Amino acid sequence: MKNILLLVHDDAGQEARFQAALDIGRAVEGHLSCLDVTVIPALVGADYVGDAGFGMLLDDEREREAANRTKIGARLAHEDLPWDWADATGQIAHCLENACALADLIVVNRQLDAFPLPDMRTVAGELVLHCHAPVLAVPDTLKRFDLDSALVAWDGSHASAAALRAAVPLLRLTRRVTIVEVGSRASEWPAEDAATYLSRYDIRAGIERLESRDRPVAEVLLDKAAGGTFGYMVMGGFGHRRFVETLLGGVTRTMLAKSPIPVFLAH
Repeated sequence: MKNILLLVHDDAGQEARFQAALDIGRAVEGHLSCLDVTVIPALVGADYVGDAGFGMLLDDEREREAANRTKIGARLAHEDLPWDWADATGQIAHCLENACALADLIVVNRQLDAFPLPDMRTVAGELVLHCHAPVLAVPDTLKRFDLDSALVAWDGSHASAAALRAAVPLLRLTRRVTIVEVGSRASEWPAEDAATYLSRYDIRAGIERLESRDRPVAEVLLDKAAGGTFGYMVMGGFGHRRFVETLLGGVTRTMLAKSPIPVFLAH
């Protein structure tokens, strides 16, 4: 995990993902690729203001991102981490998808309540589904990325196995790893198999099984994540078919909406 793709955009969540990317980059001795996205304004229905108005909004966005590049570039010049910079114009998810071919990790926010356009939960979800690289979705209040302890949400699915494999470089740097199963669902690959897999990378993981007591799995995991014990969570993204997740909510969607700790996702 050497090549970290970071979304750069002047929004409320930028500082959180910037700090997470720096912390991980230093920990893995990696390289930070900054993609500064100038977002094309969304003008639909009553909000449409004509070509002139659209051009003015786009110019404002370009000026804001030019100033943002100067600010972030000045900070990066004083960091002990190699980096490069690219600019793109368009919708955030599409621009990141175009840039992710050689990324080992993509850092975005899980959701930005104060910045409804674009909806960053949708961005993270689209990246999980369409990019080969895992996605780290961080809460916008994050101050630093804590590698002390990790929660691995395990259900024996292909998605959770993919996330576990992708997270090995981070888990090897984490002092305490706990594999958490919720409920008593039969699985072809129980948590013991996941622990055995990690042991071959010299990662000693504990196993904890939680009773759901008729509560949704996402709610149980949220309570565990909110306990202050874990620095980040590893989980499979969209283990069920996407339209089912959309209709029923799904663990992935809930975590992208509410998780108090960063969520490392792969599909």
